[in-house]
Amino acid sequence: MLAESTEALVDIGDTRLHIVERGHGYPLIILHGGPGLDHHMFGDYLDPLTDEFRLILVDQRAQGLSTDCPVETWTLRQMAADVIALARALGLARYAVLGHSYGSFVALQNAVDFPGHAAQTIVSCGVPSARYLTAVDQNLAAFAPIELREQVTTSWAREREVSSPAQVADLLHDQQPFHFASPNDARIAEYERRSAGAVFSPRVLRHFARAEYGGIEVEDRLELVPQPVLLLAGRHDRTCVPAAAEAMNVKIPHAEMAIFEHSGHMTFVEENERYLAIVREFLSRHRAGSPKN
Repeated sequence: MLAESTEALVDIGDTRLHIVERGHGYPLIILHGGPGLDHHMFGDYLDPLTDEFRLILVDQRAQGLSTDCPVETWTLRQMAADVIALARALGLARYAVLGHSYGSFVALQNAVDFPGHAAQTIVSCGVPSARYLTAVDQNLAAFAPIELREQVTTSWAREREVSSPAQVADLLHDQQPFHFASPNDARIAEYERRSAGAVFSPRVLRHFARAEYGGIEVEDRLELVPQPVLLLAGRHDRTCVPAAAEAMNVKIPHAEMAIFEHSGHMTFVEENERYLAIVREFLSRHRAGSPKN
């Protein structure tokens, strides 16, 4: 069951971001994946944290119920800057950022472009460079059964021409088996039920699918990140491979890493209790102090 929540459209200068807030306490800005999705991606899976943390779930620029804005502003760098503008608009003096999948790209870009502005950063199933995404084709070629491999392959091709929210929903449904460690995981249907209600943005997905998903290239700047960074990775993630987290763990000065041995790309679903426990412990340990130098 979803925790009690409030919603708002927050003016960040050139556009307005729709946010949903749940809980009270230390602020945690949460960035969804996609692009083209919204905060419903997390369903109620993070809600147990609301006893201690103020979850601020963001519909990122031009997505969900956020205000439309010029396509030239749909970039990783701008979305990373939006996090700073949102925190200022909300009057947050100290806060953490959690991004999952594409949201983790935004969180990483935020960390290197604005070092130390977030007191802590959580990179959930992410990569620091597009070079790690070359593994996707290899993993797809080995994906079985073959009928699901063909289903996923076709769904990715449809992203470049998607034109309606219903079409986004359909292709996401077709992709889910690839994102779970077990393609026949019974929890896929449960996840779709618990994350229902999304306002999908076909224009945004189509734009990024045609532009190689915006690119993420921050690997050579990871040493500049001063805040504690938690890296979360699924051992069987076929999209954001654990080798990427391992590389970031070496390069980020104050990084720590957790590998979910029984998960694919949907760590917060597949190993929910452990995911929540690790996030909670990390934030609780670091929220009162300053980043180590």
